[in-house]
Formats: sequence, C-alpha cells, structure tokens
Amino acid sequence: MTETKRLLVTGATGKVGQVLLKRFLSSERFAEWKIRAFCHHREPEPDDRMEVMFGSMENQADVEKAVAGVTHVVHLATVKETPELIMDVAVKGLFWLLESCRKSPLFQQFVLIGGDAALGHFYYPHPAPVTEAQEHSAYPGCYALSKVLEETMLEQYFIQYDLNGCCLRAPWIMEKDDFKYTLSFGEDVFGGPRWRDLVGHQKAEEYVRTNTIPLMLDPDGVPVKRNFVHVEDLVSAILIALDHPGARQETFNICMDEPVDYAEVARYLSQTRGLPSIKIKTQYHSTWLDNAKAKFILGWRPEYDLERIIDQAWAYERGPNDPRIIWYPG
Repeated sequence: MTETKRLLVTGATGKVGQVLLKRFLSSERFAEWKIRAFCHHREPEPDDRMEVMFGSMENQADVEKAVAGVTHVVHLATVKETPELIMDVAVKGLFWLLESCRKSPLFQQFVLIGGDAALGHFYYPHPAPVTEAQEHSAYPGCYALSKVLEETMLEQYFIQYDLNGCCLRAPWIMEKDDFKYTLSFGEDVFGGPRWRDLVGHQKAEEYVRTNTIPLMLDPDGVPVKRNFVHVEDLVSAILIALDHPGARQETFNICMDEPVDYAEVARYLSQTRGLPSIKIKTQYHSTWLDNAKAKFILGWRPEYDLERIIDQAWAYERGPNDPRIIWYPG
C-alpha cells in the first residue's frame, strides 16, 4: 500500500498560499495527496482533502504540531519590515520547522520561498546577470536580512543533516491589478518606490489627475530594469519542484524571462492606453535575475511577460468582495 503524502503549507492564506492551495487541490498529479494549511489569523476556503491548523511560527509547539505527519513542506510564512516580529517569525520559526522536519521519520522534502531581497535586488549595481551563485547582499532593513538568514539556515541543514530541500528565489510577486498600482502617484501605491514622495504632493496630485505613470531612472539617468514574477508562474515552479529529483539541495531564481524595463512600460502604456509618463531619477539600479537554471533543471517556464502582466493588471476589475488589501507593512 502506497503511503499517503501530506503537504504542509505555511502562510497558506497569503497571496502565494491561496493560489497554491487552489492549484494543488485541482491538480490531477496531486489527487492522492493530502494538504495541511498552517494559518495565523485567516482561514482558507474549506476542502475535504485539506486540514486547517491555526498557530504561530514563533511557537515551537505549534510548529511541531503542524509538521507532525507531513511528508513535504512549502514554507511561505514571513513578515516584512516589522523588527519586533521578524526574527521570531522568519528566523526562529524556520528553525523550528527545520528541526521538526529533520526529526520526523516521514519527512521527505522542504521547499523554501526565498527572495531577491537576499541579493539586494535593485538597491545595488549589478554589472552582470544575477545567478544563484551570487553572494548574499541584503539591502538596509530587517526583511532583506531575514531572507539572507533563511537561505543560509536552509543551506546549513543541507550540509549538517543532508536534508532534502530547495529554495525558490522570487523577486516582487504580482497578481490581479498589483502592477498597475506599483505605478501610482497616489496614496494607493503598491510597494515602493513611493512616487509621490519623490515628486512632492502638488505634482503627485496632478499626475494622478492625468493618469501619468513614472518612468524610473537610475542615478545616471538610464531607465531601470527590475525583476518581477507573476504569482501563477511562482506557483507553477513550486508544484514542479515537489518531488523533483533535480531540485534536491538547490536554489533557483524564479522570475520573468526578462526584467521589466520601465522605458518599455512607458512605451507600451502610451501605445495601448494613451497614458503619459514622467521620468524620475532615483537611487536604484537595473538588475537582471537569470532564470536559466530553473528552466534547464526543472523544465519550468514562465508564462508572463511584460505585455501580459500589464494587460492583466489594467483589465482586472475588483468586485465588492475583493478589496485591495496589503497584509503586511512595507
């Protein structure tokens, strides 16, 4: 009799977690698997194959209970720029997870969702494409530091205990109309930069009125290229990595084939929607995250390019039960 595989997903009700649960449960490949959603506050939609468990990554007993009986773990839970929480949730929480996994006789694979924050994303100059071999280089702040510590801890568990796991390193994750709001001069801007702070209140209000979008420039006045990934592409990579022999103890960059070029964004939005743009010089630098390793070893391919991510963002219409909510500071 084949042993039932059971997947634990931490951060199961977040942006990535919600999509992962839906696609995992609808996939024929995982039809015989069970799934456990580890949640902190919110509860996912019920499903007969899914067990929901509430707890905190900070609490050793909660984490040990969540890991008990599972064969695979996808670790999504994190916090952003919240110094009073981040070490307990991101670092200590990962330690409890890994300790529980290594002690479990049922454990088979650990999948960590890392981030290009561990490499400084566009904060530092990168003269060549950024591969998985690049050294860690967190930008200022506790979130980027936590991503370095997470990846380093997982790597040490590979060395110390020969743990089977992998890191899928993602840049900024987009869904629905997220990308549209990354370009807003209003208070509704998603993430950073916060454009209105760079141009001042009066200009920002005028740009909001005229639907103007920012064209980000580096310190030398050259349009910035910045890495993104759509949540569907990231979830595809997670599902492929589960039980993939080539994923063992590897790190993979999971991103669009080419970074988003802000000059191309301005050109495309002008051409397709008649939107004006304004050049804004910033402290940030272009980066090109190289996804060749994931394509070669895992056979993964991203489906979203610049035009598709823009078209989807501008076409998306939120319903009354689908408010725009950012569940974390930063």
